[in-house]
Order: sequence, then structure tokens, then C-alpha cells
Amino acid sequence: MRNRRAALAAIAGAASLALTLSACGQSGEGGSEEKAGDAKGGTIGIAMPTKSSERWITDGANVEKDLKAKGYKTKLVFGEDDPDQQVSQIENLITQGVKALIIAAIDNKSLNNVLQQAADAKIPVISYDRLILGSKNVDYYASFDNEKVGKLQATYLVDKLGVASGKGPFNIELFAGSNDDNNTKYFFNGAMSVLQPYIDSKKLVVKSGQTKMTQVTTLRWDGATAQKRMEDILTSSYKSGKVDAVLSPYDGISIGIIAALKSDGYGTAAKPLPVISGQDAELASVKSIIAGQQSMTVYKDLRKLAQVATDMVDATLNGKKPEINDTKSYDNGTKVVPAYLLQPVSVDKTNYQKELVDGGYYTADQLK
Repeated sequence: MRNRRAALAAIAGAASLALTLSACGQSGEGGSEEKAGDAKGGTIGIAMPTKSSERWITDGANVEKDLKAKGYKTKLVFGEDDPDQQVSQIENLITQGVKALIIAAIDNKSLNNVLQQAADAKIPVISYDRLILGSKNVDYYASFDNEKVGKLQATYLVDKLGVASGKGPFNIELFAGSNDDNNTKYFFNGAMSVLQPYIDSKKLVVKSGQTKMTQVTTLRWDGATAQKRMEDILTSSYKSGKVDAVLSPYDGISIGIIAALKSDGYGTAAKPLPVISGQDAELASVKSIIAGQQSMTVYKDLRKLAQVATDMVDATLNGKKPEINDTKSYDNGTKVVPAYLLQPVSVDKTNYQKELVDGGYYTADQLK
């Protein structure tokens, strides 16, 4: 209670009165300068997974900037890939009286109890990029077309290898994201919808035999974990032959895979690196693409995602319905969560200038 009083006291004037009345089940009308539905000046809680990924740092900064531009205050926290820490952080944000929550979940099934606390406090929840599962207390979902991400990755591999035109067979190894991230199945299933026919026809051969999603996930999307698994695959399955392609779902995983391959002698004229996919257009991987190592990445303009989430918060808090474009795809096990999905873009050495530099995502100097 001491923390709650201190937090409430820090919110000036009318916002403080409105929060106090709300906690007592009153409307906030009758003397408050803050009209019902007008949340400008209130604080929005933002819970991101980790600072160890460039991607989430960028997301946090973009969401904060857009919310502040709309007149809100922000409280940004990072859970450092610890689900219990993220739950505790969200509990603290609720206690501090935030008006809304934007959450990119670390473990998509660990938030049920804390989201019930948010619902009891009448705090709307936007699920950010990763769908929160098993809770009815998720109001909206802001993300990209995640199945298309996987399709773009796999299509790039297939096109570069030339299997569609009859070339092959080629050896391919498969990696997927974290098993506690709902997006993982969409990325993987999207990719396999493209790859599976060629695996069935033996134009693509997975020498490790690891083709099921449960066999190829990478906990917490960790590059070092992916590197170790790639090293094990090379040792056990490639005493002869070479890897021609690797389905990697994320740039940080791709970097780990490339490190393992280089340690095994790949990356020379005699033994070139395989075709390797990625996702998120992280700076290190874009430089790797320019250098001819990683082959491609799926670019998701995080500026647009932050704007979608911000618009959802602003509309919800002001009695309006946010813009959505998908009401069927994202069933979290308790409800179908209304979503707005953005479109991802395949980026490689041929179009990074147009998409990333000309589009203002990176400067030319950043990519040197």
C-alpha cells in the first residue's frame, strides 16, 4: 500500500484524483478535470522481454516516443528473459496505476494471473508482437503477418537453391524460435508450407533427421544455443557432404549458426557458407548480408508496429475502437484476439539500400 500511495502521489492533479476514484469503483466524474475516457497525461506501462536483443530495445524506444507524442507518460521495463521477473514488473506497473499495458511476453502462458489483476483494475492490455495465450484479458494484438515471415524465408532458400526448377538434391537444416513464443509456430508452419513438398520429394534433405518443430526450437531465441546445436549437427551428420541451406527464424540465431559453420571451415571459396535466412533486420545481420555471409533477413518496420500499438492504446482509452484487420487468425486458447497485422518484407544484398537506407531505418554510415 505504501508503494501504491507513493506512486499515486507522483501523478499530478486531476490524473491522481481520477486514479483514486477509479480504485474505489467510481467514475471519476463530478469535480475531476479529467473527463471520462480522456486519458491524456496518464502513464502507460510497457513490458519488453530483454535488453540483450537490439530488436526489443528499438521496440521499447519507438513505443515510448509515439506514446509521448500523443501526450502520455511512459514506464518501460525489460524482463531480461525471466518470466517471473516480467510478471513482477507488470504487477508493479498495475500497482503504480498505469492506464494501459503494452506487453511483449517472455513466456506467453505465464501471465494469466497478472492479467486478471489488470482486468480487475480496468487496465486494457495490448499484446505486442507475441500473442499472450490462455487469458481472456487480452484486448488487442499488434503484430506482423507471422506466417508470411516463414514463407518469405523458405521461398528465398528455395529460389536461391533452384529446387523449383529441378535442381538438387540439397542438404538443409531447420531451426525454429523459442517454444514458449506463440509466433514460433506461425514462422515455422509458414516456412514448412513451402519446404515440405521438396523434403517429401527428396529435393531437400535434412541429414540430421530433425524436421519436427519440437526438435528444432531454440529456447529464448538464443544465438549461443543455436550455435551449439549447429555444431552438434555438423559433428553428427556431416562427416561427409555439406550444408547447402539453413532455415533460421531470427537474425540472432543466424549469427550463432554462422559462427558454428565458420568453425567447421565454411566461408571459404572451397567451402562457401550455405544460404541462411533471418528475421528482424538487426544491424549486425544487415552488415553480415552486405559482407556476403547471412543471405537474407525479413524486415519488419518496428516504427510501424509501435505506431499500431500506440494507436490501439489511444483509441481504447478514449472510448473508440482501434483499427484492426484480422478477427479470425489469433485464437489464444480462450478467445480470438482482434489483431492488426503489418506486412513483412524480404531483404537481401540487392534491396537493403532501398528498403532500409532509403526508407530511413538505417543510415548508410550505420551499415559501414
